[in-house]
Amino acid sequence: MFFELREYRTLPGQRENWVRFMEEEIIPFQVSKGMVILGSFVGEEEDDLYVWIRRFESEEERENLYAAVYESDKWVNEIGPKIPGMMDRSKIVVRRLEASSRSVIQ
Repeated sequence: MFFELREYRTLPGQRENWVRFMEEEIIPFQVSKGMVILGSFVGEEEDDLYVWIRRFESEEERENLYAAVYESDKWVNEIGPKIPGMMDRSKIVVRRLEASSRSVIQ
């Protein structure tokens, strides 16, 4: 099992719109495809920061879920085209993490 911590930077004035889009569109859609979303967060001191965490049982599961989400017609035609207006994709940081033995998140 591993986690994917994704750090995004929103465009000026777009964080509230981005959070709403994530919570109302992206997260429900990804969950409907089988993704496990553990949480999403905004920066307390950085007004453009958005972070979320997903969990995968294996690399094979991650690959299958990525295909189910990012190759779907809904993502390609409806969700994906809205992203560039709210987020700076050039600043995406993705970290793969494994929980330590005493981590509450497992």
